[in-house]
Amino acid sequence: MPTTLKEFESVWPQLVEALADHCRQYKLPDNALKWFTESLNHNTAGGKCNRGMSVVDTSSLLLNRMLSKEEYFRSAALGWMIELLQAFFLVSDDIMDSSKTRRGSPCWYLMPNVGMIAINDAFMLEASIYVLLKKYFREDKNYVEIMETFHEVTFQTELGQNCDLLTAPEDKVDLTNFNLQKHSFIVIFKTAYYSFYLPVALALYFCDVATPKNLQQAKDILIPMGEYFQIQDDYLDNFADPKTLGKIGTDIQDNKCSWLICQALKVASPEQREVLDKNYGRKDKACEAEVKAVFNDLKLEQVYQEYEEEAVGRLRRMIAQVDESEGLKKEVFEEFLRKIYKRSK
Repeated sequence: MPTTLKEFESVWPQLVEALADHCRQYKLPDNALKWFTESLNHNTAGGKCNRGMSVVDTSSLLLNRMLSKEEYFRSAALGWMIELLQAFFLVSDDIMDSSKTRRGSPCWYLMPNVGMIAINDAFMLEASIYVLLKKYFREDKNYVEIMETFHEVTFQTELGQNCDLLTAPEDKVDLTNFNLQKHSFIVIFKTAYYSFYLPVALALYFCDVATPKNLQQAKDILIPMGEYFQIQDDYLDNFADPKTLGKIGTDIQDNKCSWLICQALKVASPEQREVLDKNYGRKDKACEAEVKAVFNDLKLEQVYQEYEEEAVGRLRRMIAQVDESEGLKKEVFEEFLRKIYKRSK
């Protein structure tokens, strides 16, 4: 049985306490310790935790049994380290993007008295990963490999963010910067590595089956799956019902280098291109409607549906060819794909 959010969340207070204990040994003043624990809880807990729970579920699938209490705690601790990484990215991202809300409450930097202290809080969220990793995995034979995986995936995500910020600054719209190759780089590095590959790589190390072959097979399937997930996200931002999606799409107004605009630029007539240049990336509902009309004229919904079937067919073929001789299981990838195929939010 897959883990539940409630079970996964039950591990979190123990990790917060471990981090607080670590700070107490330095005699951190009470007000600073209180601030740190508030930042941990506000920024790390309260999300869907899909990435973190995937470490637990993948470990159970790889071992082909229920996890013991100790195994559950340790695999969930690794999962929470991904959630801390995500929190570090989001706190920073929200400042860079001047975002207003996150998970239904104000972004951390907009909370009372926080402001730019949030930058240091983001650093502390990232550093917390390595405090916990040392506490719970210092004696693990794969300790160094797990640590290096976190470092590498963090850098890859930051490369994706760097490319995204340079390609699509909110205050300067230049559609000549956009193309599908750049979009592919951004989504693979900014999303696929830490959201899809990292949870499975950590589970492989946790179960001690992280052979070079298994890690490579996982990467070969999960990176294109992560790219498909983000393209699906770009599609839903424009075409999904906001009620189902749970939010109003903002990619057009935010000048995002999304898959839809890249597809449109590839096939737009000179007249359509002119409409896109004039209206994309403007904080204006009427301009957004003009862009949406071009997307509809170009039948991008149909283009996406054709892409989805082709991409999912390719992924299924790759999954069918997985070599399970070194402890990897096809089921791991089937489960990831099942969760995202044809999703509506």
